[in-house]
Amino acid sequence: MSTDKPISHSIKSFVRRSGRMTPAQKNALKTYWPIYGIEFSQSKPDFPSGFEALKLEIGIGNGDAIIDMATADPGSLYLGIEVHEPGIGRCLNIIHQQELGNVRLIKHDAVEVLENMIAPGTLDRVLLFFPDPWHKKRHHKRRIVNQHFRDLACQGLKPGASIHIATDWQDYAESIAAQFLADARFINEGDASGCAEAPAYRPLTRFEQRGRRLGHGVWDLVFTKK
Repeated sequence: MSTDKPISHSIKSFVRRSGRMTPAQKNALKTYWPIYGIEFSQSKPDFPSGFEALKLEIGIGNGDAIIDMATADPGSLYLGIEVHEPGIGRCLNIIHQQELGNVRLIKHDAVEVLENMIAPGTLDRVLLFFPDPWHKKRHHKRRIVNQHFRDLACQGLKPGASIHIATDWQDYAESIAAQFLADARFINEGDASGCAEAPAYRPLTRFEQRGRRLGHGVWDLVFTKK
């Protein structure tokens, strides 16, 4: 296990932006949140049952990835965490339109959700696609992937389950890989540098497609809990 100094949880990995919400997004939060939303709790909730697997996406953005994955994988329950309401509203509308019964959303800080709402050894997959890289060195302390995050991911994952992170910032990919490669609790599913082929289940988001057109690289990192 790495002994890097834990980051104080008073330092957030995100900036809460209000954003302008469309009338449809506002209506979705009012109408569909009671159906597909789960309020933050400091106790372990009873998630919908009857699913073969429980998969968690941290930072769903507008919901493109979680919608695609849930549509292709109806046997799994997908939990999506996001703090920005416009994206949640958009995602709720699509969930309702497509009648996706295997998606639930949580509007809260992902670290606190992992600390309080996820029972040990219950997650079949943790997904973290394109987290804020906080690319300025003085902001690196805000990056979500640190020792505390690894501890929480390891605690929540079942043995043999994986965490999959994708980023388009090479230095962040190298930092993440170095942390997991030094953590004896995880098995590297990629090459010697920690980089893996993008699993077939990960959809290409519009953000990533734009980056690829601009010549940006994308690094996928997959690590399995022993």
